[in-house]
Order: sequence, then structure tokens, then C-alpha cells
Amino acid sequence: MKKTIHPAYGPVAFRDRSTGHVVLTQSTLSSRADLPSIDLEGATYPVVDVDTSSDSHPFWTGTARTLDSEGRVEAFQRRYGKRAGAGEQSR
Repeated sequence: MKKTIHPAYGPVAFRDRSTGHVVLTQSTLSSRADLPSIDLEGATYPVVDVDTSSDSHPFWTGTARTLDSEGRVEAFQRRYGKRAGAGEQSR
């Protein structure tokens, strides 16, 4: 790999805006100078605020709503199912 064309890869903290939960991981966003910083575990890391994470997403928290109460096949059959005279051929 060429050393001059790839962005720097380093530690970054991702913070959920709604819960405040912080995840420390690696990212190429660490090379951006305009990111604010946060102190974690005695070190300073750039922080990226995200709207949704596994800490606040409805699927992972168990608060997801079921939008379709009946199956798709049943809804299709109800709308477009067999109708009277559907199997007959025109002469």
C-alpha cells in the first residue's frame, strides 16, 4: 500500500446523543482536526456524536413496534386472491 494516499486510522469515541453511551473504537475519522475531544480512561480521544446506536435503537432495546399484524401472504390473498371465474378461459 502507498503510505501517502490512505487516511490515518486511530482510536475514536462514538457518543449516542440520546443516551450518552460512549463506544471507543478505531476509525479513519481520527484524522479530522475539527472533531471535539473527550477524556476516557485517562486518555483524550476525538468524539463523534451519533443520533442512534445499539444503546438507543428500538430493535436492540426491545421497544420496536410491529407494523404488520397480519402476514404479507394473507394480505395479498385478501386483495388479489381467487375470484369467481378466474380459472375460466374466454372463447
